[in-house]
Amino acid sequence: MKKKTHHHNNAVYIGIGIFQGVILCHRRRLHLHHLLPFISAVAGCILFLFAVLSFLSPPINHDQFHSHHKSDQYIEVRSNARKPTAFLVPHSRTQELVRRNLWQSSHSQFYYGCSEKNQNFLEANAKTNPHRFLLIATSGGLNQQRTGITDAVVAAYILNATLVVPKLDQKSYWKDQSNFSEIFDVDWFISYLSKEVKIVKELPAINGRVVHPHRTRVPRKCNQGCYQSRMVPLLDKKKAVMLTKFDYRLSNRLATDLQKLRCRANYHALKFTDPIVEMGKTLVGRMRKKSKHFIALHLRFESDMLAFSGCYYGGGDKERQELQQIRRRWKTLHKRNPDRERRQGRCPLTPEEVGLMLRALGYGRDVHIYVASGEVYGGEDTLAPLKALFPNIHSKDTITTKEELAPFSSYSSRMAALDFIVCDESDVFVTNNNGNMAKMLAGRRRYFGHKPTIRPNAKKLWRLFQDHDNMTWEEFVNTTRFYQIGFMGQPNEVKPGRGEFHENPVACICEDKESKSKSMILSKPDLESNDETDSSYEEDVENENKTRAIQRLATKDSSLITNPENHEFEEIFSD
Repeated sequence: MKKKTHHHNNAVYIGIGIFQGVILCHRRRLHLHHLLPFISAVAGCILFLFAVLSFLSPPINHDQFHSHHKSDQYIEVRSNARKPTAFLVPHSRTQELVRRNLWQSSHSQFYYGCSEKNQNFLEANAKTNPHRFLLIATSGGLNQQRTGITDAVVAAYILNATLVVPKLDQKSYWKDQSNFSEIFDVDWFISYLSKEVKIVKELPAINGRVVHPHRTRVPRKCNQGCYQSRMVPLLDKKKAVMLTKFDYRLSNRLATDLQKLRCRANYHALKFTDPIVEMGKTLVGRMRKKSKHFIALHLRFESDMLAFSGCYYGGGDKERQELQQIRRRWKTLHKRNPDRERRQGRCPLTPEEVGLMLRALGYGRDVHIYVASGEVYGGEDTLAPLKALFPNIHSKDTITTKEELAPFSSYSSRMAALDFIVCDESDVFVTNNNGNMAKMLAGRRRYFGHKPTIRPNAKKLWRLFQDHDNMTWEEFVNTTRFYQIGFMGQPNEVKPGRGEFHENPVACICEDKESKSKSMILSKPDLESNDETDSSYEEDVENENKTRAIQRLATKDSSLITNPENHEFEEIFSD
């Protein structure tokens, strides 16, 4: 009986629920009927807003969309924050794109330094006038002063004068108080050149009297006749003459025997002091322990260089104000147009751009790089993109202790000398501006075996870096390599007489033509080669076609004619 009553009650409840549901649905329909126009208007506005946003938003970047899947193979590079695309650089170098020895210049084994004097070269004891003394005051940083010292030896020989050991510049931007004997081995310098030029450490008394040298200045690029006509009468009258601001005061074009003397002075007579040499060897040894081969990079991205160059790197008002403050130190420095300086290739590449260039030239991210530089403008934030491309970045500070560097760290010239040694001993030297250190090292590396020296073709590369987000990595690689032809430190890359002699000492470099000819004959490929050689030939043809295409594209870039600048300031800050 209870069970029947229970079922009956349930049925009643269900019926009441259905009835209530019908009533509520009827009421909701009446309510929705009144709200329908309002809901339709809101929905239309939302759809219209969505359409506008879809139109304005950038297209989906598929490379960026898949970047998480490719993270183990590619590195994202975003040089231009205004562009949403990501430039994907392979983690490892693509073997098929590298068709050269990365660590050796082609045919470098057939070139060698030759600066020996000939039989007709008069020695010092036969030509030096005992009443003529030449003094010079050097100018600029270490390498600019080195050019002056080297040229002073030749000037003294031309004038039949005794050379007094040069005074180093202690008043320039760096304010290094080091003297000659604290940087260079003065006794070696004197003894090595003793048969060619008489050199003394101090100006002696003349006829029992202390003589104050007459101060004057010769024109820039003064040749042999210029020195003889201007200086011989003055020396005969004054006995001792000091040439001030003596940098680049000797012509690039001299007789061969004088050019060879220049080389002997630069590459053999000028040796750093033992403490500098030993510390330099220590730095090189520690780099060699890290890797069989390494690159030395003269980054030259310090605030003083950027301020002097007049270039702009996207740092906004903060960067403009900071660099402008530094520029005020030089009252005669003209205001420059940053965009024009960039187009003319006068701006150092950013660390990221240097890294991209090296990756495009075939150097993998496992390569170890020694950075020869002062404090980089922007610090670690500026270096971060370079370290993403090349994680193995080193410097004096990272591979030594403070105690080891203590004898050198307070002197800019001694620190620069350490960098000079490491850069000279590196397998590949990369310079980021064509300044004094770059020129001196380029010439030295040519003289001692044509070791690769890479100088960015900034005039061409700047546009490529601007547009790299709009091309594939392969296109970027091929274009970079084409632009860098003639900027890789290869033998006969620079025509004789072009550029500074210190950069291209062609009179002091000899070629073993016989051995080279034999090597070329032996290396000719057999026409009846196997399939592998045929395949290689087809790849060469394909690469040649690519190069021609790039060349056609590159002809659109027109070289800009530059106006003469104040060279004295240029050279001061190119160290």
